[in-house]
Amino acid sequence: MTVPPEEPRPAAATPPDPSFPPITRERWRELALGVLRKSGVEAGSPEEALATTTYDGVTIAPLYDPSDLPGDPGLPGSAPYTRGSRPVSGSWDVRQRHETADAEAVLADLENGVTSLWLALAPEDLPRALDRVHLELVPVTLEAGERAREAAESLFALAARKTGSAEKASAALTGSLGADPLGLCARTGTPAGAEGGRRDGGGFADAVELARRCVAEFPGLRAMVVDATPYHDAGGSDAEELGCSIATGVVYLRALTDGGLTLEQAFGQLEFRYAATADQFLTVAKLRAARRLWARVAEACGADGSGRQVQHAVTGSAMMTARDPWVNMLRTTVACFAAGVGGADAVTVQPFDTRLGLPDAFSRRIARNTHTLLVEEAGVARVTDPAGGSFYVERLTEDLAARAWEWLQEIERAGGMAAALDSGLVADRLAATRERRAANIARRRDPVTGVSEFPHLTERLPVRTPRPGTATERSGGLPRIAYAQEFEALRDLADARDERPSVFLATIGPVAAHTARASFAANLFQAGGVATVLSGPETDPERIAAAFAASGTPVACLCSSDRLYGEHAEAVAAALRAAGARKVWLAGKGSYEGVDATIFAGCDALAVLRETFDDLEVAR
Repeated sequence: MTVPPEEPRPAAATPPDPSFPPITRERWRELALGVLRKSGVEAGSPEEALATTTYDGVTIAPLYDPSDLPGDPGLPGSAPYTRGSRPVSGSWDVRQRHETADAEAVLADLENGVTSLWLALAPEDLPRALDRVHLELVPVTLEAGERAREAAESLFALAARKTGSAEKASAALTGSLGADPLGLCARTGTPAGAEGGRRDGGGFADAVELARRCVAEFPGLRAMVVDATPYHDAGGSDAEELGCSIATGVVYLRALTDGGLTLEQAFGQLEFRYAATADQFLTVAKLRAARRLWARVAEACGADGSGRQVQHAVTGSAMMTARDPWVNMLRTTVACFAAGVGGADAVTVQPFDTRLGLPDAFSRRIARNTHTLLVEEAGVARVTDPAGGSFYVERLTEDLAARAWEWLQEIERAGGMAAALDSGLVADRLAATRERRAANIARRRDPVTGVSEFPHLTERLPVRTPRPGTATERSGGLPRIAYAQEFEALRDLADARDERPSVFLATIGPVAAHTARASFAANLFQAGGVATVLSGPETDPERIAAAFAASGTPVACLCSSDRLYGEHAEAVAAALRAAGARKVWLAGKGSYEGVDATIFAGCDALAVLRETFDDLEVAR
């Protein structure tokens, strides 16, 4: 006889241990201040000392508690959609981007985990790329820039041929036609104007006509995409990216309703595209805030039931590096995780070698397997809104949405997104943020692993086929930056030399005394492609000077402890000068006779490297 299992009994509540005092914020403040004072930090409060600020002016506190919760964020799948556009958990759409009409590559993706295609192709290349694709099974998103209408017509004709009739094609096609007149203006610099800068009836007129056709004939298609990545790629902040996207969406709603669509139909024709970055919490908060903002627009329009924002997240281009590109795999994994946790409907992982040219089969496989690992092995998609209820994430979502709404209002006061692009308001705002970010990157406050931190001077980069110009690429428009570009430019100059430039590190005293600062100095100089030569543990100025002379470089840097600097720095600097040193740096802070300048945590590393290049006479 089988004995039924015993019913589980509820666990008894464990009484609090009287030996531990209650945890309060006041007690935490007291303990944290004690630690800070021991570290030499004087502050009125630990919150003041430990808080950081984003590029949008949002304060990131060191500690959050229930008092930070902004209010009820709603339920998943319900307005204001902060907690997601879907009421239940589930995997996101795995969307792979293709820039060449490679039918084999497209098929390999679809056979190995990809669930939709993003084709940045000219209209005439679409039939070749989709030759072996069953369009009734695979959603397709187009990106053809000013040729959006031609690309759409090519897709319609191809679907009719593949399915046998226009009626069957109407039911088969799903995805987006990718019309984005304001995004095209942002990329190319063409005046936005009333017709998206087109004088031939294109621009908004094409997009509105495609939307009308989708509503009438292709219910599974959306005509327009609000692509916010140009603002991110130009160095903009998260709130600036959000504000520009919502302002663009408002312009498109007006154009579509003026073109004869109902408000509900107009909302249904839009998809939004955002950048996902390695800052996982800001990415999660950005996607949650975007849905809330769009729901607020729908509420203001009187279309509450239409405010569900369809989101496509793509791992950001600005964070990708050309140097040590394998680190990009880590960046895109974190970004993909954040996009999934943030509730994106579709996610594109850029291949790790995207800065080097066209991806090969290996890098495309790694990109699509990133999704599979997160969904199938890590179980990221098993829980609906896993970040929901986090004091930090909920507060960050609220604060980011507030900053983005303020920027949206500023754009609207300027006459709307088209006017803000034409007047330079958007470009100027992004430029200011880009300059602040560049200063932090130069000082390595925003580190770029493998480039500004822990560079690999002897790396052998993979060789890739140069990327052809896509259908949307033209000169002008907002700049497209990479965070690592200034360091990488110096690396390129250093690598172009027949012999790698080098700096001599005068490591004064025993290994324990000089290792920390020698490692710091080596890391800084190598970030510009400059090798380092160590003197070895030594305190005799003449021996250090002899090692310097043998190194063949005119630049030296002292590395040791503050105590040993006091005993030996001036004598060693004088010996180096006598041996022909053109410049003498010191790792640390302090003023010593014979030392020209210092390097330290937070110094302008790019300025140091450029000055070193001048001293080493590296061609610029």
